[in-house]
Amino acid sequence: MSEIKVVTNILQTNDEITSENKKILDEKGIYVVNLMSSPGSGKTSILEKVISKFKDGIKIAVIEGDIYTTKDAERIEAQGVPVVQINTGGACHLDGDMIKNSLNSLNLDEINLLVIENVGNLVCPAEFEIGEDIKICVLSTAEGNDKPLKYPLMFEKSSAVILNKIDLMPFTNFDREEFYRDVESLNANAVTFETSCVKDEGLEELCVWLKEKIVEKNQKH
Repeated sequence: MSEIKVVTNILQTNDEITSENKKILDEKGIYVVNLMSSPGSGKTSILEKVISKFKDGIKIAVIEGDIYTTKDAERIEAQGVPVVQINTGGACHLDGDMIKNSLNSLNLDEINLLVIENVGNLVCPAEFEIGEDIKICVLSTAEGNDKPLKYPLMFEKSSAVILNKIDLMPFTNFDREEFYRDVESLNANAVTFETSCVKDEGLEELCVWLKEKIVEKNQKH
């Protein structure tokens, strides 16, 4: 019983802090994306492309989550946007308290879109709310089409799924029909985008959709 109580307390504490984060971000009218995937899916590359397409119109800031190193944060910083690095030191996900501390390092009055790139993991990040408006999951074709059913919570909780590296599909055994069927069985409301950072495909559609979400939130505040 004590083990269950400990886990419950951790989740309850995270929910309380997350509610505080959400209130602050909502008051500022900042649209927040929790970007999740396994390592190597290409989420940082997607983020670089989104930043380059939004740079003149949408003010973006990024919180980078990694177990160790600042490699991804350095790539984002090179894009000329504010970035805060969180090194979890072993934890496989970001939590509300980590985000709360990071917000103190950002000028929230100068942000329209905050992207939180979570630690590469298809399990833990989906379990913890961190104050986001939306969860987006990235899956690369190289990982195989079986991942939605193997890691259902990630796809159940994601409002959008990005199928990345579609340029590699001819060289893999990725079954597109089965992938879409499995995603729909888990989350019929999920929006799906197919992208290739190498060929710059599908990213414009993703940006248009994100911009609509940002405008929609701004109109409410």
